Amino acid sequence: MMRWSPFKKSSFLFLLFATVIFCVGPIVWQIVTSLKPDAELTLLPPILPEKPTLDHYVTVFREQPFSKIIVNSLVVASITTLLCLMIGSLASFALAWLDFKGKGVILGIALAISMFPPVAIVSPLYLIIQALDLRDTWWALVMTHTTFQLPLTLWILTSFFQEIPGEIYKAAQIDGCTPFQAFYKILLPLSAPGLSTAAILVFIFSWNEFLFALTFTTTEASRTIPVGIALFPGVHEVPYGDMAAASVIVILPVILVTLIFQRRIVEGLTAGAVKG
Repeated sequence: MMRWSPFKKSSFLFLLFATVIFCVGPIVWQIVTSLKPDAELTLLPPILPEKPTLDHYVTVFREQPFSKIIVNSLVVASITTLLCLMIGSLASFALAWLDFKGKGVILGIALAISMFPPVAIVSPLYLIIQALDLRDTWWALVMTHTTFQLPLTLWILTSFFQEIPGEIYKAAQIDGCTPFQAFYKILLPLSAPGLSTAAILVFIFSWNEFLFALTFTTTEASRTIPVGIALFPGVHEVPYGDMAAASVIVILPVILVTLIFQRRIVEGLTAGAVKG
């Protein structure tokens, strides 16, 4: 067992503490800001509110269409996740188990798409969405989110399918299963960890996505959470307390899901990295 010198141990603990503060600090600051009365928002000190209040949380739901934009985000993220899993699982099964040429090229193209900056194609996408009469609808966001998250889903699920022993698929074929029957009856249940990993990552991306949501939505009918919070500021004032409260409301569920499923997420991102 390696023994660390006092200096190395102290340095490691300092770096660990600094990293935690860097990551957690903004979230804690938003929580503190959301609990401050309006009179204390621009005062420093005090750092902590002298008289904590939940007024900002009440205002967010009473004076803003926040419930509606939460529903919009939930619907868009859920449909995007479902489509990515349906399309991605079928494509990943084919790439992992079916014998055809060009599988490496397909994965390479998927990787290239995932690395392409969305801002570079937002203008032509806007024209396409407008021509299809989908502007200011859920489907405009679902289509774009699915397109940009399919590559990640494809890479995660392909790695998981490839880790399943080949004897299982061969046994299914011997028992008379067609490739599709072997897929949904045997291989798909075995790839449940990969499916859950992909679902979590796709949902979080769609929940937080801002650029397409800002470009393709104009009203509360389809506006999602990031855009809704960004539009809180008025002409003469910026409601810092309300924005902080709204941010806390939408961030905490994502943090909880990430903490609960962090091991599954790491498994999905590292699947196939180590070969036995």
